[in-house]
Amino acid sequence: MAPFLSIVIPSHNEEKRLPKTLEAIDEFLCSQSYSSEILVVENGSVDRTYEVASGYCSRISNLQVIQVEGRGKGLAVKEGMLMARGEYRFFCDADLSMPIKEVNRFLPPALPDVEIAIGSREIPGAVRYNEPVYRHLVGRIFNSMVRLLALPDLQDTQCGFKCFRADITEDIFPCQVFKGMSFDAEILYIATLRGYKITEVPIPWYFNADSRVQLFKDSFQMGKDLLTIRRNARKGFYNRKTA
Repeated sequence: MAPFLSIVIPSHNEEKRLPKTLEAIDEFLCSQSYSSEILVVENGSVDRTYEVASGYCSRISNLQVIQVEGRGKGLAVKEGMLMARGEYRFFCDADLSMPIKEVNRFLPPALPDVEIAIGSREIPGAVRYNEPVYRHLVGRIFNSMVRLLALPDLQDTQCGFKCFRADITEDIFPCQVFKGMSFDAEILYIATLRGYKITEVPIPWYFNADSRVQLFKDSFQMGKDLLTIRRNARKGFYNRKTA
């Protein structure tokens, strides 16, 4: 029987953060009434991420560790979401900048009839902790580009905490092209093209100075990628696959 919830953790060079993260997620899930699984997806690490994560399989019975060839968070998320079996599939950053207990707010019964729920640091009710002003400013500039070019109704597309119903996951993720940081906007753009409802969930979010995001470089690249997403849509890359 499929679990109610799958938690997918893309992991690149995360040997130091994963132990605390896995212990926190396991403790949380063990206190819930629903069934669950955890998938760690390692790709391209040069440290002991895979070995460290695999070492927890004997302690966490619902943990699966996957190795994917190639680099890119988008690639890791795509593989993990499509390998997951849950009725709801939630991917999250390995630093848990949003406390894992918040995940229930993305799921029924707290969010009835949910199709896609995404964490938001911008809508009313969200709280940011310890974030430098410059980072927030650059983030808002980038999100303004996202809203102008692709997703006008969403306030925060880049927060690393998102939940998809299983059937929707299996509909849109096979069409994902981007392997890097722009995959969030691409997936949400595909979902919008197909008429799925996207709900933004206000979250408490804690800034991590060890973030993998290279703010200015990644923002410039993602700006270019937004134009590519629009071009891909015109070329039919995101059309539903036929049998």
